[in-house]
Amino acid sequence: MATKITLATVKGFIKKNNEIYIKVESNFDDMTDCCEKLNDEFSLIGTTSTNKENTFGISGAWFVLRGGDYFSAFENETYKGIEVYNCCGSFILAVKK
Repeated sequence: MATKITLATVKGFIKKNNEIYIKVESNFDDMTDCCEKLNDEFSLIGTTSTNKENTFGISGAWFVLRGGDYFSAFENETYKGIEVYNCCGSFILAVKK
């Protein structure tokens, strides 16, 4: 049985790993009032000082908190990490294998 991924798991993943990659799969577009799919590729995370409570300092990430985030394990040939999805979009935080 797989271990349940929680917000604490994500925070630990961010704290534990030095070289994290992000792939933003979709984000909220206020022009269409819905989440739009992106064709983003994995890139090293950038930092942001805007809304640190909801971004944890990661550019492209957005956590709605209070139980509104959903997590699943992610793995492909190159990366292993956590997929995050919520009402604001979805993204993957991963490390190279």
